[in-house]
Amino acid sequence: MDRLEEVAVLTTPNRVLDGAPYRHFDIEGIWAFLTSAIAKLNVEYRLSALSITTHGACAALVAEDGALALPVLDYESDAPDRFAADYDAARPDFAASYSPRLPGGLNLGAQLYYQAQAFPKAFAKTKWILTYPQYWAWRLTDVAASELTSIGCHTDLWDFGANDFSALVKDNGWTAQFPPIRKASDVLGPVRENLIGALGLDAGIPVYCGIHDSNASLVPHILGREGSFSVVSTGTWVISCTPNGALKGLDPERDSLANIDAFGRPVPSARFMGGREFSSLITQKNPSADSASMARVLDEAIMLLPSVQQGSGPFPNRKARWSQPADSLPQAELYCTVSFYLAMMSSVALSMTGGCDDIVVEGPFASNLPYCRMLASATGRPVIGTKAATGTSIGAALLTRIEQPLETIEGASQRHLPEPGMALYAKRWLEAA
Repeated sequence: MDRLEEVAVLTTPNRVLDGAPYRHFDIEGIWAFLTSAIAKLNVEYRLSALSITTHGACAALVAEDGALALPVLDYESDAPDRFAADYDAARPDFAASYSPRLPGGLNLGAQLYYQAQAFPKAFAKTKWILTYPQYWAWRLTDVAASELTSIGCHTDLWDFGANDFSALVKDNGWTAQFPPIRKASDVLGPVRENLIGALGLDAGIPVYCGIHDSNASLVPHILGREGSFSVVSTGTWVISCTPNGALKGLDPERDSLANIDAFGRPVPSARFMGGREFSSLITQKNPSADSASMARVLDEAIMLLPSVQQGSGPFPNRKARWSQPADSLPQAELYCTVSFYLAMMSSVALSMTGGCDDIVVEGPFASNLPYCRMLASATGRPVIGTKAATGTSIGAALLTRIEQPLETIEGASQRHLPEPGMALYAKRWLEAA
């Protein structure tokens, strides 16, 4: 923890099961992996606390007997679209929820509405609606809790102005099914006794309430930076956010929204599926671009215009266009062009979050030189590509010491400043887009 480094990583695929009643996550498979991983890590490191972070568009409906009233729906399923028209009429205005309307089950409210309408008898058995990090914390402790970073992330479930559950929750009678709200950094309780022996843990190991993954990534920066800044967290989603930024620039038609940080404060954010776009376009292992390739892409204004992944992001309804056929480009130029595209998409997203001063890029794109240089040039702001371990797992771990400021989180990093030639390319890209 003192070094802000991951010392071990164990992974398993997030399996999606087809079939009745809809596409859903393999919850028992995840539980088997989670418990075995805890036991394995505890042998080598002797765990002293457990803290959980997960994606946000997910909730478990827990019945009185502790079983699931319904399976945990895969947020990429289109099943909720069956009631899309009715849901659109029932959901709160963007000015209240700061949740854009997203496809499928990406709005958690849409998932709950679908489950309640399509399976009323099963839904009626729900004792607790548990957002995903809190579901796993409940399974470890038997303590049910709600938590704002998960309730307030593009869910339609929270009213930012009223600082309370939204009209969607109240009008549908779900309020009592949400357990009391706790802070992400609250200890819910110790690991339950019947798990202690099976996992080999010491008695009394605390389990923290848990946090939404994008907000977990923010925790190290909030604790370790002063003044204004923005963070671009890169992975499957590229999420740009500005702590203490203004909400007035957010646009519900362009996948911008407000999150809530670990301290309960609104965070203007915008996102697109940049990591998925990159992996669909660049199949070469360890790609790179030399100066000559970068120069040609700039000089000839070779461009990829939005959007590769439609349905989300700042240009959700645009179909991707290439200024030159992609298959005519050498690998280095293809990599450079795609990286510039991702940087421009990030710059547009950042513009909606009201940011100024440094931009911190974390995750895989932090070491992508064309991306970082173009992002600095497109925004006119310094970009810090950090190799510090400031991702979701570190943020979740920091919940155990959230009241202690960090001295620094930079680690190995590279600072990029705007470049005139790249700024001209950015201007042309925006005009074309």
